[in-house]
Amino acid sequence: MFEHLVIFKFNATVTPEREQQLVDKLLAFKGAIPGIVDLSAGRNITEETDNIHGFSLGLRVTFENRDALRAYGPHPAHQDFVKSLDGLLEQVIVVDYHI
Repeated sequence: MFEHLVIFKFNATVTPEREQQLVDKLLAFKGAIPGIVDLSAGRNITEETDNIHGFSLGLRVTFENRDALRAYGPHPAHQDFVKSLDGLLEQVIVVDYHI
């Protein structure tokens, strides 16, 4: 299996309500994209405020194998989500690893 972690830093125009809409879109991936074993996403509520660095939303997806992870990127649901980020992002961190 493979773990896919993404942490998003949005620009100042993004409201908490808009972030929640994005979380809802991410959560819908589980039923829509083949190869997803588990998925969680949410707004950053850490109390470790010195370590936030402006990152306010996280995504964790567990894929059944590397091929499923590779197929995720071009999947239409994922591409629709990527398009919805246009003009909203300052920075994104992505980490993929075998588990």
